[in-house]
Amino acid sequence: MSQYTYPIILGILAGIVVRLYMLRTDYRQYPTYLHGKTIHIALALIAASIGSIIIPSILKSDYTAITFLTLAASQFRDVRNMERETLTQLDGYELVSRGSTYIEGIAIAFESRNYIVIFTSLLTTLSYIIFSSIWAGLVMALFCLIAGKVLMSGSFIKDIVDIEYKKPHFDGKGLYVEDIYIMNIGLPEKQKLILEHGMGFILKPKNFNAAVTIANLGQRQAILFDVSNVLGVYRDTGEPALTPLAKRDIDDGRVAVFVLPAIQDKETAIKVIGDVPTLENAIRMPMEFINEKHKKVIR
Repeated sequence: MSQYTYPIILGILAGIVVRLYMLRTDYRQYPTYLHGKTIHIALALIAASIGSIIIPSILKSDYTAITFLTLAASQFRDVRNMERETLTQLDGYELVSRGSTYIEGIAIAFESRNYIVIFTSLLTTLSYIIFSSIWAGLVMALFCLIAGKVLMSGSFIKDIVDIEYKKPHFDGKGLYVEDIYIMNIGLPEKQKLILEHGMGFILKPKNFNAAVTIANLGQRQAILFDVSNVLGVYRDTGEPALTPLAKRDIDDGRVAVFVLPAIQDKETAIKVIGDVPTLENAIRMPMEFINEKHKKVIR
């Protein structure tokens, strides 16, 4: 048995444990249980194995093994494509779609987590070998687990906006949430259904960066999807009047969210909206540029 056998085994186990921790099916129901998780666990085993053999290969001057990293990068890019294609296909059958921005964010997350597994296995194996102690490897594995938790957390809508419930109302044929126009509904029976089942929320941005971020159409679609996914949606195909929408007040940056949930629960809806992740592709920080420009002017 090689002197590197135990470090490699520990590195593989650490990588798989970290991936299992990051692989959680929540109310969004993705990845699916059981087959979707099986795919990602199998990929985690491959990633952990690659990460674990890097250091022993270098110490044995077997540099050809490093070429596995190039192969792994190519394979995990395919993971992103797989997730993107799968979710895009599924999105066509949702009553309220996720949207391309949300799908791309999920795909990037699944690809990046395989790289986290590689680094976890590499660092765990390296610590075991350097200090010749399984405890050193376990400490590094625990550190990587904590780092994985931090990387998973990200930011949420509740961090950048204040959320208030506002009952939808009609002004003539126009549907409004507070003073923000949503859409035109002419049929009295549809107006009655909307007043009975509709719920409205106002998202007030905490700063200019937040206002630009929630103006993103993909971010707004993600909010509509999560609320409809958790509380259900009171609609079927071919009913545009019952479509959840999010519209923006151009003057002050507020966003009005109009939904028709099957379960009428204001507190849960506010919590779900607040827990919607701030999508990486939607984040904008114009204030950073403005502040930097202002500093240069002062100088």
